[in-house]
Amino acid sequence: MGVEAREARQPWILLSPALVAITLLLFVPLGFILVYSFWLRTATGADVAGFHLDNWAEALTDRFYRDILLNTLKIAAITTVVCAVAGYPAAYFIARSNRNKGFLLLLLMLPFWVSYIIRTMSWINILGVSGALNSLLLWMGLIDEPLAMLYNEATVILGLVHFLMPFMILNVFVSVDGIDQNLESAANSLGATRVQTFISVTLPLSLPGLAAGGLLCFVLAAGTYITPLVLGGPRDAMFANLVFEAIITQLNWPLGSALSLMLLAVLGALVLVYNHFLGMAQLMKGMG
Repeated sequence: MGVEAREARQPWILLSPALVAITLLLFVPLGFILVYSFWLRTATGADVAGFHLDNWAEALTDRFYRDILLNTLKIAAITTVVCAVAGYPAAYFIARSNRNKGFLLLLLMLPFWVSYIIRTMSWINILGVSGALNSLLLWMGLIDEPLAMLYNEATVILGLVHFLMPFMILNVFVSVDGIDQNLESAANSLGATRVQTFISVTLPLSLPGLAAGGLLCFVLAAGTYITPLVLGGPRDAMFANLVFEAIITQLNWPLGSALSLMLLAVLGALVLVYNHFLGMAQLMKGMG
């Protein structure tokens, strides 16, 4: 009995460092945020401790916050679709490249070696009034004056796609690379064309990777604030920008806490739906 008890405790002993880290770095801060969300910000700038629902009432009933949340979800959805459509062919090409697969994966990893903020700000030098693209168009005589291509929703989506595309490609690559190519050969031997083989065999088997990449891209896009802050205009703020504005600019921690938990609840519900239908195993493969 003693041996069985020790064997039963061994996994928990091995997991204890990770569990302690997750508790201290994730659940404890979330607990503080939850408590802060029920505090009250007074007109004098002081935070009154207690159990007040004013912040939650404002976050849930104010149309301004609802519209920004819906716009955030819309931008995240468009970004995810663009990443899926553009990233799938690249992932398929890498997975089916026998000789250069390692080199192509290395190229795919290169963007992670550069700061996300630097990569985002690089679009200013490309799309700005005196940027590379406007300079090229002026030199070619295609335009008479520089075009205003920055600080709109399209550039926000472009910056998000630039940031999130590798995540989509990696997840789809893991899924396609794991498909037994004998299945495709068998379909071809039975008279299926390459297009029919792709639609009937490859695409259905790679859908878990596509879904995992879509979830990862959507969650990261919906939770970002750097890209709309750098590339967006006043009308292109996303929900995370409201959290940043409330906490950092206005120093309104109670309202900012309620807004952050509101966004966390929406994205968490999406993750739970994904986990219910597909499970988290495929997502872990892509991130690993």
